[in-house]
Amino acid sequence: MTTTLVRLPRYPTTQDRTPTHPAHPLRSRARVLLCSVFGPYAQDDEYGSRKMNPMELYQNQVTREQGVFSLRMFHRSWGIMLIQNNISAPCTVLDFPSLDRFTEEISSGQYDIVGITSIIPNVGKVEKMCELIREHSPASKIVIGGHVANIPDLDDMIDADHIVHGEGVSWMRRYLGEDDSAPIKHPRVLSGINARTLGQPLREKPGDIAATLIPSVGCPLACNFCSTSAMFGGKGSCFHFFKTGDELFEVMCGLERDLNTQAFFVMDENFLIHRKRALRLLDLMIEHNKSWALYVFSSLNVLQAYTIEQIVGLGISWVWTGIEGEDAAYTKLKNVDTQEIVESLQAHGVRVLGSTIIGLEHHTPEDMDRIIDFAVSHDTEFHQFMLYTPLPGTPLYAEHEAAGTLLGLDEVPHADAHGQERFRHKHPRIPRGTETEMIKRAFTRDFEVNGPSIVRVARTMLRGWQRYKNHPDLRIRKRFKRETEELALTYTGSIWAAKRWFRDSPALHKRLSGVLADFYREYGLKARLTAPLVGRFLMIKMKMEAARLAKGVPFEPPTFCETNEAAKTLAMA
Repeated sequence: MTTTLVRLPRYPTTQDRTPTHPAHPLRSRARVLLCSVFGPYAQDDEYGSRKMNPMELYQNQVTREQGVFSLRMFHRSWGIMLIQNNISAPCTVLDFPSLDRFTEEISSGQYDIVGITSIIPNVGKVEKMCELIREHSPASKIVIGGHVANIPDLDDMIDADHIVHGEGVSWMRRYLGEDDSAPIKHPRVLSGINARTLGQPLREKPGDIAATLIPSVGCPLACNFCSTSAMFGGKGSCFHFFKTGDELFEVMCGLERDLNTQAFFVMDENFLIHRKRALRLLDLMIEHNKSWALYVFSSLNVLQAYTIEQIVGLGISWVWTGIEGEDAAYTKLKNVDTQEIVESLQAHGVRVLGSTIIGLEHHTPEDMDRIIDFAVSHDTEFHQFMLYTPLPGTPLYAEHEAAGTLLGLDEVPHADAHGQERFRHKHPRIPRGTETEMIKRAFTRDFEVNGPSIVRVARTMLRGWQRYKNHPDLRIRKRFKRETEELALTYTGSIWAAKRWFRDSPALHKRLSGVLADFYREYGLKARLTAPLVGRFLMIKMKMEAARLAKGVPFEPPTFCETNEAAKTLAMA
């Protein structure tokens, strides 16, 4: 039997790179569906999903070689949730649907606009979803946004009406004929869902999970490989949803009240670079006695411009920062001693997620062990490794395109250009195909030398507690007490279990024994008695998890379908 694929007729497409475009005829009466790409995600399929590129930030590119110790969790599609919260039109968000669930929604929802957000590797899923919309909801206008919009010839690959580059809230407001300068309403979003490690789900009671906070998008430093910076305007550019510390403080008070949390995952590419806003926030936290914890992204040159008192006062308890490489020639690393700053942060209880590039232009196979060892020597709590890969829209991509060194899509399709397996270009010194082993080697060595991330986190939290448990400022003491309340029981048991797990690895066993001894000294008899009990329970869970992982059972996020008030009112009419 022969199947003939017939491409549906193309609709007019506009590459919306400018702030002016025609509004939808129905304006705010238009019914809107905003959707992420369909699952499943953690498997190789015909649409571009890859087992190597699951819908998990940590397992994908941070703790991928840590087995049962890997931190597993999912994050919602915050961009479409932000848009939904800032338009008055009836709007449904469908997050992590199956293909059947997506088809059912577009078939029965009578939507006037269907918006899809995606990263570049999932462009095949975007193409399929566009085809299904044309078939089941032909009157709908199709709007595509997110990183996938950076693909230069995207309008030739998919059948859409609008391709939106950059910030989407103001675009959608204009498309609906609404005021694009109206104040931003921040959605109530928890930072992670279905978190687990050691085979055990993490607590998800109110107050246990950080709220997602989105102050700005884009980074003015704009490293040449950064697709996020390029997406929001490139060097010198960023878009502020909340420009002042006062605005930000008001939003955080609302999140604290509505989500019962005092911790915030700050989704801002370089939060502390906006110094005036950050220091005003600090003043307000002191004035109102807020002992909040902030998990932030920041370059090291920006971090070292703050005193440690300011960092601790702001509640910075977790930092994701680019170490990049020993000889990386980036402005953000000029005159920066990366190891000294990391050690200083850890000494004050700040956990660090370092990020290192594998495959810079000057890297060679002969130097790779030294390059990896330099990254590992930082002993950060987590370490991300990424291949130096030119992604569409970035200066690095333009450079390789001009030089003729990009690999064709027949050699490296978009689905495989995710930075965890293959180069997208011809590297001047590293033979093709060898980069896959190199990046795996980096993750493996970091794990073998420094041990499980959960133990590193516990070690640094203990250092923070010991330094600040008697601090004269009650606001500071309160935060450290709250953050470390599980150290004596849960974390000590985890370290005990990790020590037993690695009893046949002498160097790592010795390291873990030293960390456990530190906990016993701090927490005394209570820790010595409870650690074996908790540890033995965790060992059972870890063995079950190891068996699950050995069978290749994937983790997938649940599906969410959420409507705003206008959509609920329309449904009741």
